[in-house]
Amino acid sequence: MESKTFTFDSLPKSVDELKALPESALTDPFEAAALTVLALCEYEENAAACIDMLNLLKGPQPLSPFEVQFLRDRLVGKSYVPRSYFNGTSPQNNYEPPRPYSLTVFDGPYSYQDQGYAMLYLRSSGADSQRQIKLRAKGDQWFLWENYLLPDIRKPAGLDPWA
Repeated sequence: MESKTFTFDSLPKSVDELKALPESALTDPFEAAALTVLALCEYEENAAACIDMLNLLKGPQPLSPFEVQFLRDRLVGKSYVPRSYFNGTSPQNNYEPPRPYSLTVFDGPYSYQDQGYAMLYLRSSGADSQRQIKLRAKGDQWFLWENYLLPDIRKPAGLDPWA
């Protein structure tokens, strides 16, 4: 099993800022997975910019109207969900990641079962099990294929009246 940790000084706010990151070459499925989390973090602030970044990561197949609606359903009022993938977050600190931002992507024994695809994993500090992200190869690049990163997680302490 392999894991790769990525560190970022800031989170991209636009496609151009995402493209400026060295990981945007997308030559490794771990890079595409890490950048997906960064793009999702922008949804609450600027949904259109988030969608533009995700479309870049999706490569030749942009988000469908269903996928755009799914993002809205899962992320409006829940910007803490994508932040929960950063190292150093927890419900107790309201999923506020320390800087520089750092996240770790893992593979598993079945990550490369289907040729041309990679199923990778990230840990949410608000969930008990790892979350999956599926990537697809095209040429020497890897693109976002399916995102399983957005199920509900434990509420941040600041939003939980029982915390």
